[in-house]
Amino acid sequence: MKFAVVSLFWLCGFISAEENERLPNKCEVCKFLTVELQDALEKTARSREVLEVGEVLGTGKRRKKIKYNTSETRLTEAVDNICERILEYNVHAERPGSLRYAKGSSQTMTTLKNLVHKGVQVDLGMPYELWDEPSVEVTDMKKQCETMLEQYEDVVENWYFHHQDQRLENFLCENHVLETSEQECLKEVWKGDMGDKEGAEEEEVEEGKIHDAGEL
Repeated sequence: MKFAVVSLFWLCGFISAEENERLPNKCEVCKFLTVELQDALEKTARSREVLEVGEVLGTGKRRKKIKYNTSETRLTEAVDNICERILEYNVHAERPGSLRYAKGSSQTMTTLKNLVHKGVQVDLGMPYELWDEPSVEVTDMKKQCETMLEQYEDVVENWYFHHQDQRLENFLCENHVLETSEQECLKEVWKGDMGDKEGAEEEEVEEGKIHDAGEL
């Protein structure tokens, strides 16, 4: 009889997520909004493209030339659908605070998928094809992102045209969106997996038997 070895340490995060699901707070929304917008802008920061604007037909006036990397067009293109990128995040329930939101599969979900690939039937209460769909938490963060971006559009434009010497996270989140008491998540930085897996207990799961998340 074949067995699949499962680390209980890895699976505890999944159980915790089921029992303690929460919605993202304002600090987390602002943090990841600025992460995505800063990233989108950095991808075009070195562009040497020059735009010609302001042509008036029949006047003979020359069109004004402006650098793309300082243009409103660049900002507009970066902001467009920026909150859609939030849907690429997953909940990593084994991580604390805002670090629970990150791109890529969580340790728990990777473990559960590996079980499925080994023939173990795991019941999460939804079809396997839906396991990678955005969670309730991530979907809510995307909605909050859209609201926040609309509310602070002028602040983002002010930063882009006049204050790019400052980090967007500091300018937007610390100076305009959050109270001092709400800024704790901005200090949280991912330093890699720090958990000690050597001491994790192991459980044998019989292949072919159906298990739900609560059992694991």
